[in-house]
Amino acid sequence: MGGGRPKEGISSLPEGWYNDILEIYKNGGSDVEVKALIYEWRGSFSNDLWERWVKEEPQFSETIKVGKILSESWWQKNGRTNLHNPKFNYTGWYMQMKNRFGWSDKQDVNHQNNGKSFNSAPVTITFKSDE
Repeated sequence: MGGGRPKEGISSLPEGWYNDILEIYKNGGSDVEVKALIYEWRGSFSNDLWERWVKEEPQFSETIKVGKILSESWWQKNGRTNLHNPKFNYTGWYMQMKNRFGWSDKQDVNHQNNGKSFNSAPVTITFKSDE
């Protein structure tokens, strides 16, 4: 005999929930905004339930995956279409891209050869004069 509450599924969401979620993402929204919407609908929500639904509820998982694509597309389009707009805040836009989508300023270079570290010796260059 199992104890505790039964698992809550996406049936606790309102009819057409996926359209409202995709609308948030279409406008550049984030997972946090979607979680807040679900919280409003249900009166409670947790990150654990989010993770379980992403893992166990195919319709929810696919909605979130498509939503993330729509959100990143919105952000990329705004950067692309404002290339010639001097009033556009590129620093703010770039920070959003870094924080939301893992953009990075830095490239890590791994100097290894077959799993062994590459140690370089100092190089000295001598120029001969024409004497």
